[in-house]
Amino acid sequence: MGELATAEVCDTNAALLVSGDLRVLQPVFQMYGQRRAFSGPIVTLKVFEDNVLVREVLESRGEGRVLVIDGGGSMRCALVGGNLGQLAQNMGWSGVVVNGCIRDVDEISGCDIGVRALAAHPVKSNKKGIGEKHVPICIWGTLIRDGEWLYADCDGILVSKSELSI
Repeated sequence: MGELATAEVCDTNAALLVSGDLRVLQPVFQMYGQRRAFSGPIVTLKVFEDNVLVREVLESRGEGRVLVIDGGGSMRCALVGGNLGQLAQNMGWSGVVVNGCIRDVDEISGCDIGVRALAAHPVKSNKKGIGEKHVPICIWGTLIRDGEWLYADCDGILVSKSELSI
């Protein structure tokens, strides 16, 4: 699957931007992982300082999907580390977007996936298994639903109600 340039998608889909069927995430995410551009159907996850469900989801076949984790914007611990980055790559995930932190940046930088997160943090998360899968989430004012499409590149991150083409 060829990656779509987010700027070009915005230019050619102005009506979708106006209607809200195409949304732009706030430019607050740092880039990690080898893939500078990635896209795919979204799997949503809502957790807070607990990554048990993150591992559970990434252990399933990714099939080019993107895991979008609403970690509540916590800057107190990491939700994804090097082991989970490698797992995501091995299971065929296109990328992971974390509204929170990651760790093991050097390891994640070696993984053939796209990763976006707010920052890096050395502390690991809790392991209680609390959270929700496949639920609507709101990240920085942008509503994201399970099954929508995500497009990310160096210019930003887009969420679309349906798959797009140029």
